[in-house]
Amino acid sequence: MTPIVLALLAGTVAGLRAMTALAAVSWAAYLGWLDLGGTWLGFLGHPWTPWILTVLAMAEYVTDQLPSTPSRTVPLQFGARIASGAMSGAAIGSMAGLLAAGAAAGMAGAVIGTLGGRAARARLACAFGRDRPAALLEDAIAIGAALLAVSAVP
Repeated sequence: MTPIVLALLAGTVAGLRAMTALAAVSWAAYLGWLDLGGTWLGFLGHPWTPWILTVLAMAEYVTDQLPSTPSRTVPLQFGARIASGAMSGAAIGSMAGLLAAGAAAGMAGAVIGTLGGRAARARLACAFGRDRPAALLEDAIAIGAALLAVSAVP
């Protein structure tokens, strides 16, 4: 897959779960799959960063289940997903010298993931008769897609 398609996929993951995309990219940088040295995203490869982002991603999985959690489309939530998609996409795009294009693809993916994820989860929740199975399926899809996005980088 091309880096732009992978950046779009990472952005879509950010639309589903904002911290999962960043955690995956950070682990990829830390493990040497992504060389972010010399870019403004180099901090993602620092030894502490993937652990911190993983804890934040796990917290997001828990808070997503709470009824008091605001919709992913409220401005703050939506903006965080777009920012996460941009950073994740830029990191992946930087491997081909396409940092800005990767960021743009990541932002587009975040919009797709946010709106599409909300619609798909609502339909699944209706089909299941409750939200929790739909949320868990969405979690699994986000994790799998994040792993695909970072492991397929050329």
